[in-house]
Amino acid sequence: MTEPLKIDPLRIIEKYYKKETHLYNILVNHSELVKNKALEIAKRHPELHLDQQFIAEATMLHDIGIFKCNAPRIYCHGSSNYIEHGYLGSEILKAEGLPRHALVCERHTGTGISLEMILRNNLPLPHRDLLPITREEQVICYADKFFSKTKMDETLSLQHIRTTLRKFGESQVTQFDEWNRLFDDGTSA
Repeated sequence: MTEPLKIDPLRIIEKYYKKETHLYNILVNHSELVKNKALEIAKRHPELHLDQQFIAEATMLHDIGIFKCNAPRIYCHGSSNYIEHGYLGSEILKAEGLPRHALVCERHTGTGISLEMILRNNLPLPHRDLLPITREEQVICYADKFFSKTKMDETLSLQHIRTTLRKFGESQVTQFDEWNRLFDDGTSA
């Protein structure tokens, strides 16, 4: 079996983000926090046989599509809704030849978004399930919930995460709690 291609996520990010801007710093700092938490989970759970190299790469790229969205609080001045950043990032990574990484982008919002939820809420998203399937996708999605792009200096509490997810449906909280039982070691706030 051949060794997977190693990529440089920062090289890819820098094709779309100007280095040393507020937006670049927010993206990279947020992604580093998510990466560190996801890798801690992977190391704590060797029985899950998680691909740590892939997790390190994909966490750094999971939010690459935010610049295309209108989110002025984090210096994003695009034309799309923020909820679209996942599939927009997926399109970028597919064009970069990274289809597996692209799936992380499109599947990490909330605890994933089902086709039923997209249709019921008339969301501006592709009409397909955008749910994390692989364990790596799930770990990255879970780790992402602990870090905000507007409060970079804090790790969000389990209660805060649950309250935020509840706005999008009880199934989001149920999924998060399932992952928390699987991935947590008791140290999450």
